[in-house]
Amino acid sequence: MNESDFPTIQRRDYLKWMGAAGLAASGLSSHAQSAWPNKPIRWIVPFAPGGTSSIVARTIATELTKQMGVSFIIDNKGGGGGVPAMQEAMRLPADGYTIVMSHIGLMAVNPLIYPDSGYDVNKDFMPVTLLSRVPSLFVVHKDVPATDLKSLIAYVKSRPGQLNYASAGNASAGHLAMEALKLASGMFVTHIPYRGTGPALNDVLAGRIQLFSAGTPALLPHIKSGALRCLAVGTPERISVLPDVPTVAELGFKDFETVQWYGITARAGTPQDIVIKLQQECAKAMKSPEVIAKYAAESAIAGGGPPSEYGAFIAREQARWKDVVIKGQIKPG
Repeated sequence: MNESDFPTIQRRDYLKWMGAAGLAASGLSSHAQSAWPNKPIRWIVPFAPGGTSSIVARTIATELTKQMGVSFIIDNKGGGGGVPAMQEAMRLPADGYTIVMSHIGLMAVNPLIYPDSGYDVNKDFMPVTLLSRVPSLFVVHKDVPATDLKSLIAYVKSRPGQLNYASAGNASAGHLAMEALKLASGMFVTHIPYRGTGPALNDVLAGRIQLFSAGTPALLPHIKSGALRCLAVGTPERISVLPDVPTVAELGFKDFETVQWYGITARAGTPQDIVIKLQQECAKAMKSPEVIAKYAAESAIAGGGPPSEYGAFIAREQARWKDVVIKGQIKPG
């Protein structure tokens, strides 16, 4: 695949994101490029283990390892809203041997709340491919006396500021989802950030935190066990794995939508041939029976498109979430 394979309307976007990569690639011999990969690839996941980002990464990494003959090593680096992980990636060579699990927080929110991070996600990093879009679920601990979203809102409003919600950290997908719901419903609940979905979920399951929002991979087992009660989903339509759970939009909050998404980002300057090869291998992985079954079980939507498509998606998300960040006064923890 090369630049001419993309539609004209996408080519400008492709060049914007990939121009630096093309220059870097031109300085390498075709032999050097075709030799990639010849050693393990480090995949930085900017959250603690146990969350949706880790689950998606491990699912895809298993297939990539089988397909490409080298190990994809998941490196969870939680804390700081993902900024330390991105700063570390910035210090490493743009050679395709380090990639980052990118998501809504890293790409769409951090540029607004961490202006002095030392990097620019649109200039210093480049999109490879979108891996999946995962439904956001809104859950409560089983002991919270609310059986639906309407009763939860009434319960919270009768106790303003007395209930807490957990998130995987500032600017995480769950943080944004809950702030969007707060803005839509007028609820006042206190945000308690953690260093990842895993640690946050532990406290929700223990009943120390009452509310939580995360993706289907992390929450479905606990919903099915009865430990958590799912009150609503953030997708525009109901999802197949929880057909009886209504969407937030159908409960009277028109046009409400929030989903989690995950993709692969590389350092700007990574050779174009490497980026395209990795994207194609990811697209192939998503057609494997194992990934198809995994995604279906979680109502996840597969990605796999070209870098320009992911870049355009990120740009839309950056514009869409700016209003929530400003109105919700989302700031670094």
